[in-house]
Amino acid sequence: MNKRELVIEMSKEVGTQDAAQKALDSFMKHVSAALKSGDPVTLTGFGTFKTVDQKPRDGRNPQTGETIRIPGGRKARFTPGKRLKESVN
Repeated sequence: MNKRELVIEMSKEVGTQDAAQKALDSFMKHVSAALKSGDPVTLTGFGTFKTVDQKPRDGRNPQTGETIRIPGGRKARFTPGKRLKESVN
């Protein structure tokens, strides 16, 4: 499911596609802002969005076999909650 399909599905519950689009955009904006400031976002039963620091590491160019340095940095991670795990299984 892509963003457009999600908006269509959400609009069935909130009334209009415009309202669903604004709600989804607002959610994404606020989660992104929280992660940028280093705060985790926990949605009980659904999961937790958080950032983790990844160390620089060595990798290999698959075409040439040459060793390259992959820079570290902050990465976004999602950990599913109990109810989400149960609903998927």
